[in-house]
Amino acid sequence: MLRKMLKTAGCAALLPILMAAAPAQAQVTRIKTNPGAFILDGVRVAPGNEIYFLSGQLASPIDPAKATTMEDFGDTKTQTVSVLNKIKKQLESQGYSIKDVVKMTLFIAADPKLGKIDFAGANAGFKEFFGSAENPDTVARSAFQVANLVAPQFLIEIEAIAAKKPAPAAKAKK
Repeated sequence: MLRKMLKTAGCAALLPILMAAAPAQAQVTRIKTNPGAFILDGVRVAPGNEIYFLSGQLASPIDPAKATTMEDFGDTKTQTVSVLNKIKKQLESQGYSIKDVVKMTLFIAADPKLGKIDFAGANAGFKEFFGSAENPDTVARSAFQVANLVAPQFLIEIEAIAAKKPAPAAKAKK
């Protein structure tokens, strides 16, 4: 029994050391079994990473002075690019980059001009930011067709989750 207690106590003593080492081991693993796919099967975010959850974002009007009709916001591709630019800026304001995005959820409403969702337009906008020469990484992603978004001029809303290794701790000045 004493031997068992010593083993348990020894493991307990190592726990703080192992936990302190976790940030050094922190990594984000992108899992892609089909090399031709432009989205991932999944992402493994190891303990010790920083994670940032972004609320759903909607497109900005093409011309800020006009923001009432669908034409003021553009088609699905135009809105997707607008939303991803907003996400990129929001990430950068928090010390992240678009390359840190690991998961996205797309909510797509039907384009009245097409009578259906424009999934190809959403993908075309997505490919400008992911799986490109500028950013060869891609993300795990889900897409849902929705009846409507918050206002009739919006065709897509996107949520994102970003993860990255924590920044090295600043050394104290002597």
